[in-house]
Amino acid sequence: MTTLLAPPYLPIDGLPAGMRERGFGVLAPADVAALCGHPPAALAAMRDSWDRLPEDTYLKDGGRYRRRRHSCFVVEGDVITQAPHRAHWQPRDYNALHGGMRRWFEPVEPEVVASPAWTGLLLGLGRLCSALRPVSPWYVEAHQFRIDTSDGIGRPTPEGAHRDGVDYVAVLVVERTGIKGGETRVFEAEGSNGQRFTLAEPWSLLFLDDARVIHESTPIQPGDDRDHGHRDTLVLTWRAAGFQGDD
Repeated sequence: MTTLLAPPYLPIDGLPAGMRERGFGVLAPADVAALCGHPPAALAAMRDSWDRLPEDTYLKDGGRYRRRRHSCFVVEGDVITQAPHRAHWQPRDYNALHGGMRRWFEPVEPEVVASPAWTGLLLGLGRLCSALRPVSPWYVEAHQFRIDTSDGIGRPTPEGAHRDGVDYVAVLVVERTGIKGGETRVFEAEGSNGQRFTLAEPWSLLFLDDARVIHESTPIQPGDDRDHGHRDTLVLTWRAAGFQGDD
């Protein structure tokens, strides 16, 4: 049996200080629920939408292990506006594998966007971002991911250890079942310190200052006595200077 390294959870009121000190912080599910102002059941109610993610057809490594949806939002104070559907784009400096491509994914389902927990997450994380950096509005890209082991191995970050080219990144684990691997690794962008742990609890949160740290998740494989499994995540990126590709 594989032993999982426990995440370095912070109390919710200690997250801003932890971010300033280390450039990242991790919240337990109960604190994520408090951050978004809704009970854990409201977060769990969104989980079924991950079963309906379309296949990602852009993978340059030839794999078929990733499914995803993508939508964009503008968060200004307590107002959330969904942006017209757009391609996801990153420069090659930040994504050597898929950078420079305009990748069109199906949008997040309307019933998910309309759910109270979704709204609460965007507003709660928006307040956190603005507390760390007094900016308004924030340009948010939302990515639903499922990485599975149907090919025998699945790669949550096929581009390797990376930054995303934004201000802040929120990674929420939605479900992890029938797998081994998927270890989270966070390193200083300008230094030698790093930390390893595994996000296993549904709706636990890794929050990153993208300028200060590099991150990756290790490949996943089927767990013991399992034919296949998957790892579901929600990734929300926050940028002050508009959506990538607009500038």
